[in-house]
Amino acid sequence: MNTNRFIQEFALTIFAFFVFTVAFPVTANAHCDTMNGPVIKDARVALDKNDVTAVLKWVKKEHEDEIKTLFTKTIAVRKQSQQAKELADRLFFETLVRLHRAGEGAPYTGLKDEPVERIVQEADHSIETGNGDELFAALANSIQHQLHEKYERVVKAKATMNTGVEAGREYVDAYVQYVHFVEQLGMIGSAHGGEHKESNEDIH
Repeated sequence: MNTNRFIQEFALTIFAFFVFTVAFPVTANAHCDTMNGPVIKDARVALDKNDVTAVLKWVKKEHEDEIKTLFTKTIAVRKQSQQAKELADRLFFETLVRLHRAGEGAPYTGLKDEPVERIVQEADHSIETGNGDELFAALANSIQHQLHEKYERVVKAKATMNTGVEAGREYVDAYVQYVHFVEQLGMIGSAHGGEHKESNEDIH
């Protein structure tokens, strides 16, 4: 396995770790549940163009007919007045996001007016531009810094852990944080199965 490929795969692993362990605990639904998220953006386009196609990708096949039916009703109602348009659009947005979340097996807790997390904006930007190198490098550097920081702390605490109970507790705390951090990285890496197994075997 060549070095460039390994670096790319490592960066992707770091990105997944960062998103799921840092961004998601803060605001688990912030991306697709926000008015500025990609689901609502496509919904606005669909309504403006009177073409439901743009939003169908966000729902499972079993929910497609429900969205199509509601879309037709929304188009008809929003012509009546500005107030009717706003109410109809809101209902359509909420239903679309609810069904999208259902397809993910996640609960729907309402639409949010919160800004999309910066890390998610950067992820979207990398997709739009077709270039994720800068994002991957920044995330890799961030995680590498955290690994070094946690490792150095646990090694330092280990040297004095038997000098007293509090020193021992300091070591245990550092040990747990370091090992759990590494474990989480390893779990994400193992999710790729044989591909990562092959990658590890090729690293010398």
